[in-house]
Amino acid sequence: MRVGVALAILAATTSAASAGGGFDIVVPVRPGVPIIINGVDASYAVIESAMGLARNESLVPTVYGGRPISPEPNVGHYYPSLGRMPGYGRLEIEPPANRRLPKPAESYHESWSAQSAPLPAQSNVPVDPPPVIYAPEFNGPPRPYPRPIPRPLPRRP
Repeated sequence: MRVGVALAILAATTSAASAGGGFDIVVPVRPGVPIIINGVDASYAVIESAMGLARNESLVPTVYGGRPISPEPNVGHYYPSLGRMPGYGRLEIEPPANRRLPKPAESYHESWSAQSAPLPAQSNVPVDPPPVIYAPEFNGPPRPYPRPIPRPLPRRP
């Protein structure tokens, strides 16, 4: 009995793992957000392809039942039926000429500069410095006078 149950579980799991070769139905996770594949809205459509984790090759998916999406959204166009441009931004309302003006803005100034990084702090003398040894001079006793300037030798006749 146990062997039969184990074989049934094994057959059920292997068939589910190898069942990725047919088609898929795309269901969007967030409502109102379309799933677009190659310029086609694939929401609630059937997709046939050979791509996924179990496949080594990747083919271009074929979407059945999707709606083509234009790359640019449709926007309202301006038709001059009123004879003047529509208002945009500050042009929507024309302020009166004798209105009270706002106070002028305060001056604003920024500057940038570049410089080298600051030098590191100087270290203090250690508490127990190493001993300094003064070596004696080995050139002989110091001379009291400067060395005499050599004279040229007399010429031979």
